[in-house]
Amino acid sequence: MAFFSPITALVVGDRQAARVVPPTGVIARLTGFTAAAMAFLAVFALALSLASGRLADRWASALANSATIRISAPPGQIEVQTKAVLKVLSATPGIAEARTLSKEEERKLLAPWFGPDLPLDSLPIPQLIDIRESGAGFDAEGLRQRLAAEAPGAVLDDHTRWRRPLALAAQRLRLLGLIAIALIAASTAAMITLAASAALAANSQVIRVLRQIGARDSYIARAFVRRFTLRALAGALVGTALGIAGVALLPATDTAGGFLTGLGFHGPGWLLPLVIPPLAAVVAFLATRLAAFRSLRRLS
Repeated sequence: MAFFSPITALVVGDRQAARVVPPTGVIARLTGFTAAAMAFLAVFALALSLASGRLADRWASALANSATIRISAPPGQIEVQTKAVLKVLSATPGIAEARTLSKEEERKLLAPWFGPDLPLDSLPIPQLIDIRESGAGFDAEGLRQRLAAEAPGAVLDDHTRWRRPLALAAQRLRLLGLIAIALIAASTAAMITLAASAALAANSQVIRVLRQIGARDSYIARAFVRRFTLRALAGALVGTALGIAGVALLPATDTAGGFLTGLGFHGPGWLLPLVIPPLAAVVAFLATRLAAFRSLRRLS
């Protein structure tokens, strides 16, 4: 029962104890504004963290179990070496499929850099062969040696040098998002602690009078905890709503040309920001309770 008493007091409240805390003023506005601003930033940090995770998964799935062979040779040797490469690939264990890319497919690959009107017929564009691995995969080094013997102009790219740094960058970006959320929570706790300490100091005379008439420190602290927790909760609700609206207004991946990589929430992920206001209330509850009892000990 003792465990639930602070929660019960927080929900039910006490009109007499609530008079100890000033209901308005700079401290009240500071607490609400701080909670709203931190919740707003937390929504974007959470969106960034989730988007980084989706980005890492997308990069891994797009590059996994695939490889590319680039054939650079004189025009008269391209077709001959392409047939030789396909013959080597058909006899290589671990390769499920190998096909040459058409001119139209190569034009689509180069369009983001050179535009859609690239004259491939007049440019020495290498022939590309797309490889799909089977579950076991293939021996990349052994394949390179066979290609060097059969088709000197063929170069194997197993995407390792692309996959690892991109996935590592996405993982670090996700970690930075989580660190940002932790720093936001710590900053919120620090600001609310300062606001609660200032409110306690401003009401030191009232606190002394309450003690003289028999009020316990737990009774006085409860008033501050409830008031500041509710202020933080209200501010976090506003900040979270504004943050969700801001994320919803971001352009989608297709309209942004893939630049934003789908920054935002998808499906049930839109429910995750709703956790921020209760967490802000918990942070405010713990920070204010700690600050209140510490300040009351100093006033003794």
